[in-house]
Amino acid sequence: MLAWYRDVGVDEAVGEAAVDLTAHHPPPTPASAPSGAPAKRSLPDGAALLAGREAVGADARTLAASAATLAELKDALCRFDGCPLKHTATNLVFCDGNPRADIMLVGEAPGGEEDRQGLPFVGVSGQLLDRMLAGIGLDRTRVYITNILPWRPPGNRQPNAGEIAVCLPFAERHIALVRPKVLVLAGGTAAKALLSTTEGITRLRGRWFDHTSPGLAAPIPAMPIYHPAYLLRQPALKRDAWRDLLTIKQKIGTNSPVS
Repeated sequence: MLAWYRDVGVDEAVGEAAVDLTAHHPPPTPASAPSGAPAKRSLPDGAALLAGREAVGADARTLAASAATLAELKDALCRFDGCPLKHTATNLVFCDGNPRADIMLVGEAPGGEEDRQGLPFVGVSGQLLDRMLAGIGLDRTRVYITNILPWRPPGNRQPNAGEIAVCLPFAERHIALVRPKVLVLAGGTAAKALLSTTEGITRLRGRWFDHTSPGLAAPIPAMPIYHPAYLLRQPALKRDAWRDLLTIKQKIGTNSPVS
């Protein structure tokens, strides 16, 4: 039963006691205001939710902008409580590889193995990524790796728009601090978020774009590619992925020294 729970994504306990969802729980009775006291006015539900999101977004932007080093950015993420994924994840997944490398690869979000180890791309898709990098003469000593989201969505589900929006300032600051020569965006989620586009990965992959964000003095060339996890499900697309890797190799020159 525990294995079945894990397979369907039920892998985190979020309360001390089990909740009987079949039991009837009457809604709480609102407390009445004292006689003669003015009724408390509240924002409509939609407006209150929007205001809350804007406040969280402003907090994320402020924290991210205040980080002057990668260590400070990681500490800011540890202190940030505006993303609910933080409370269901096991570990913060910040980075792997060489922060002085010419190439920075940005993925979507951690998976189960990444969540357990606290490192990006260490599961099955990470093993494929390592083979892809080796094909053009690279390894993790010459590439810097991170994700848009530093916390795993439960059950490895797709991150929603709110989660991406609240984590995006940290991802953009991450890029600004590393200042790579080339960005490789693995998967549609990373490409759409960092290129501010709605096009899918099939249309984006294999093309060069300019990534711009606060803190960057100049745009960074960015190449979207298929996510390794997607290639595991669609192996026929590995030919296209190989062409994209060769294009990246030509752009950066894998024989150039690490800056």
